[in-house]
Amino acid sequence: MILKNAREVIEREAEAIRDLASKLDENFTAAVRLILECQGRVIVTGMGKSGLVGKKVAATFSSTGISAFFLHPAEGVHGDIGLVRSDDILIAISKSGATEELHQILPAVKRLGVKIILLTGQVDSPLASRCDLVLDCSVAAEACPNNLVPTSSTTAAMVMGDALAVALLKERNFSAEDFAYLHPGGSLGRRLLMHVEELMHVNSEIPIVKPETNMRDTILEITGKRLGAALVVDDNNVLVGIFTDGDLRRLAQEDDEFFSRTTGEVMIKNPKSIRPGAILDEALAKMEKFSITVLPVVNEKNQPVGIIHLHDILKSKLV
Repeated sequence: MILKNAREVIEREAEAIRDLASKLDENFTAAVRLILECQGRVIVTGMGKSGLVGKKVAATFSSTGISAFFLHPAEGVHGDIGLVRSDDILIAISKSGATEELHQILPAVKRLGVKIILLTGQVDSPLASRCDLVLDCSVAAEACPNNLVPTSSTTAAMVMGDALAVALLKERNFSAEDFAYLHPGGSLGRRLLMHVEELMHVNSEIPIVKPETNMRDTILEITGKRLGAALVVDDNNVLVGIFTDGDLRRLAQEDDEFFSRTTGEVMIKNPKSIRPGAILDEALAKMEKFSITVLPVVNEKNQPVGIIHLHDILKSKLV
């Protein structure tokens, strides 16, 4: 019975979110454009559970490069309204559209000339009539059995806030590196800010062989440099191939004559590589996509200047 009840809650809230998509209209587009044109900050306000949603919406906006903060409406009418400037935008959240604290704060905000966007479950409420743009966040019913506890309605309001944030993100061409600059303390931020050249092995640490190198010497190079591979270069030091310890194990099983072969005969030609200035996340993505653990780092002439191994990234605690 417990699991049955839990599944019903999830299904009801999922249904509320699906219905929310059909409620989007030109007001949503207008809200995005209004925020894009805003010269000030985005101020989010709401009371009770709507206030908690508002704090999350403001945090999401801030994390994607939009200056935003949460203003408690009760504190607002007792002095904190002084934080609001005429070039700001206010996003108010109210399921009922009858939140008394919001009714008290709106006149002062409007006197400043601030545009107001309302996220509400009652688009024809008195509060809605006092706002510039109204986004419909209504739900058929709450997920609780008595249709009382804010569940589906708070989820809908939060998702509407996310929709605004992501729509704004795309309109502003907000990149992964932009995100990283705002999150320097997290592992994702460090991955997006750190470059391959900061972790790669260089100079004598790079395992290098020629196509004519015999297998014994190539194996010694791989073993000695302990990076699980050898980069194969021609006489102009241009990368032409790679030979890994995985290739070695495969050949040992499939080719009885592999010790008599040259590296050029068994190497992987035109291996995947990366530039030293690439962000670390790009290296990780390439390793994951091609199921490899090592990447040659090359310059614009395709000459090796380094090599990076997945273990280096793991040891740096960036993932």
